[in-house]
Amino acid sequence: MTAVLTLNQKRLYEQAKSIQDKDKLIVVVKNDAYNFGMDLAFDAFYAAGVRGFATTNLKEAIELRKKSNQIMILLLDPSTEFDLIRQHNITLTVPNLSFYTQYRNELEGIQIQLVFKNLLNRFGFEKASEMITVLDDNHMTVTGIWTHFAFADELSDLRYDQEKANWVQILDSLSSYVENLTYIHAQNSASYIRDGLLDQHTHLRAGVFAYGTRPYIEGLDTGCAKQTIKVSATVKDIIQISKGQSAGYSAAFVAKKDTTLAICDIGYGNGILRSRAKHEVMINGHFYPIAVMMMSHLLIEVDDGVKTGDKVYLYNDYLRLDDFAAKGVGAFSEQMAGLNHQTFDIQIIPLE
Repeated sequence: MTAVLTLNQKRLYEQAKSIQDKDKLIVVVKNDAYNFGMDLAFDAFYAAGVRGFATTNLKEAIELRKKSNQIMILLLDPSTEFDLIRQHNITLTVPNLSFYTQYRNELEGIQIQLVFKNLLNRFGFEKASEMITVLDDNHMTVTGIWTHFAFADELSDLRYDQEKANWVQILDSLSSYVENLTYIHAQNSASYIRDGLLDQHTHLRAGVFAYGTRPYIEGLDTGCAKQTIKVSATVKDIIQISKGQSAGYSAAFVAKKDTTLAICDIGYGNGILRSRAKHEVMINGHFYPIAVMMMSHLLIEVDDGVKTGDKVYLYNDYLRLDDFAAKGVGAFSEQMAGLNHQTFDIQIIPLE
């Protein structure tokens, strides 16, 4: 047997539908849908009623268009591949006034959205008057405006309030234009959970929450987002080492007492983050510490309740991506992006 990555497409659908049934959703599907797999994710989201998709990659945007002509596809990053964008009816983010000025002629006939920089200080227009220059241009097809709240995930950081205030000021300054726009979106998963859909906004633009992960865990029950993946391995052998003996390369583990170790068929070669080894795994409903993580193996400190052939869980409903993110293992996107699908036996729980 090899390590198993279980992708729960049914849960992915249920999570998206629970949001879409309340507020319109633009789902972020960048990086192969957070490494869930674009095909599986798209089918789940589309079945849930989602008709807005966003990615940073033009190749992914084009693949999305091949799946449906009934969806809005927003390219979050700027691109100058204008012919491809026009051909595939991709909505392009215009990142600033300089880009608009330089490429005004090429932008004709392309649906565009304008992004406000705000406190993220990434792409974006600096102020409303710059955006008005584009909005007043009758040769431009502006369908929306958006921003990103960089501090929504930080519950004690007052800069979230500041960036919301900055954005409200932009919307107020553009009040005569707002009613003619189809898409006004600013909120990531954390902002939406904290505040619901803000006034004047047409859509939520969600990443992690749409994939069954809480963007923060303080005060949030796990039931609000059901994890959509599991990662498991198998105990291949059980060994005994005496106090003072070592195991692993370069004596990575030295036994402080006589110790039973389970050898399991998974490691960082599968894309498991090294920091995950600081935390326990689950075997037969009990938690056990990892002694050593290697490229293809884990050595786990166990007791006589563990036998060869037992299943070892690194991620499941009790070992959640969002909990590990809070413990410093890495953000949801880091943990997901690392998973090397080629090294797993992929199992899918389908929509039906």
